[in-house]
Amino acid sequence: MNNDDDNNLCYEQKHGSGLQEMLGYRLVEWQDDRAVVELHVAPRHCNRAGILHGGVLATLLDTASGYACCYCTVSGNIRRCLTLSLTTQFMGQAVDGDIVKVEAQRQGGGRKIIFTTATAYNDKGDIIASATGTFRYHRGSEDKAGVPRD
Repeated sequence: MNNDDDNNLCYEQKHGSGLQEMLGYRLVEWQDDRAVVELHVAPRHCNRAGILHGGVLATLLDTASGYACCYCTVSGNIRRCLTLSLTTQFMGQAVDGDIVKVEAQRQGGGRKIIFTTATAYNDKGDIIASATGTFRYHRGSEDKAGVPRD
């Protein structure tokens, strides 16, 4: 990992979104075409049955996928994209105390539209959900060098 990698990951970890702050997930790995986010499941993340709410899980799949598209090679710059579609499949469960790990990869695409896959795992390493996504870059974010942060 080079210095730009460290700087970009550290910046994102310190300057996340309001949603990230509210939910408490963390970007733990980030590189070209790949991202990993983690969430320590707490009671506030669970549904009435005591399992991780599907909406929270879908958010993690979407977030990791977006990061997988938006790694920037220039320290101090940023890339942005928006979700056009996200198809999710729920296959298992996580409960209070689990650490859910979501790994996402950019699968391909063109200059503006990109495709991703993401997989979520519980503490036991079981797959609990997966997703395929379609994203579109914001203007200027098509280039891996990105644009200056606002």
